Amino acid sequence: MSNPFADQASLHSAEDNPFADNHDKYLEPDFDATPNASTVSLPYHQQSQGFDDNVGSSAGGRGGRAGADDTAARMEEIRRRELELAERERKLGQREEHVRRHGRNNWPPKPWWPFAPLLYHDIDEEVPAASRQIVNTLYRLWLLLVLTITLNLVACILLLVTGSDDGGKDLGGAIVDLIIIPLAFLLWYRPVYNAYMKEQAFYYYLYFVFNAFHIAFCVYSLIGIPSTGSAGIINTIASFARGSILSGVFCVLATVGWGLESAGCLFMFRFVWKHHNDKGHTFSQAKSELQTYGIKAYFSRSTHVPSNT
Repeated sequence: MSNPFADQASLHSAEDNPFADNHDKYLEPDFDATPNASTVSLPYHQQSQGFDDNVGSSAGGRGGRAGADDTAARMEEIRRRELELAERERKLGQREEHVRRHGRNNWPPKPWWPFAPLLYHDIDEEVPAASRQIVNTLYRLWLLLVLTITLNLVACILLLVTGSDDGGKDLGGAIVDLIIIPLAFLLWYRPVYNAYMKEQAFYYYLYFVFNAFHIAFCVYSLIGIPSTGSAGIINTIASFARGSILSGVFCVLATVGWGLESAGCLFMFRFVWKHHNDKGHTFSQAKSELQTYGIKAYFSRSTHVPSNT
C-alpha cells in the first residue's frame, strides 16, 4: 500500500518550496561576485560624508585664495605707504635745503623768479583754516591781474602793429602798467594776507585803502580809452572797426580780464569789510597797532595783537 503522505511530501519538494533555493542563496554568499559600486546603496550618513568632504575642500580652496588676495592687498598698501613716506622725505629734504640756502623765504617761486626768494608765503601754514578759502580767492585775483596785464600788453603791441593812431602811446602805457603787478601784491594782497593771519586792524585798513584804488584802476582800464595803455572796450571796438581781427581778439581777452578783476575785487572787498566789522576791528585799534609796532609790523611774522588804548 502506498504511503498516502508520499505524494504530499513530493508535493512539498524543493521546486515547490518557495524558500528552499532562496534559503541557500542567502545563507551561502557568493564571494566571487564583485559588487557594482554604482549600484551599492550606502547609509545616508556615509553618503553625506563624501559630500561634506567635497564642500570642505572647495571651501578650503576659496579660503586659500581669499587669504592670498588679502596678503597681496596688504603688500600693496605697504608699498603705497613706503612711496608716500619716500615722497615726504624728499620734500622735507628739499625744504631743509631751501631753508639752508635762502632761509624760510619761498616767494616768488621758481621758475617764475630766477633770483633768491624775497618773502615767505604759505596760506595753508599761516592762515587759519576758516579763512584759507578767502585768502586763496584773493591770491587768485592777484594772479588774474598778472594774466590780464600780460594780455593787455600783447593787445597794445598788436594795436601798434596794426596801425592804431595811438598805438605807440598805448604800448608805452601798457609797459608802465607792469609795475602794477608787484605793487598790487605788496599794497593790497600782502596786507589782507597778514590781516587774516594775525587778525589785526592795521592790515585791514591798508587793504581797504589800496584795494579801493586798485578797483578804480581796473574799471578805468576796462573802459579802454586810447593812448592810456589799456586795450579795453573803446580800443576793442576801434580794432574791429579797422578790420584788425587779431588785435581785436586780444583786446577782447584783455577787456574780459579787466571786467573779471574789477567785479571779483569789488565782491571780495565787501566780503572782507563784513568780516572786519564782525571781528570788531576799529580805526582806533589800527592806530594803536601802528603806534606800538610802527612800519615794522608789515614785515613781522608775529601774530601778537596789541591791546586797545
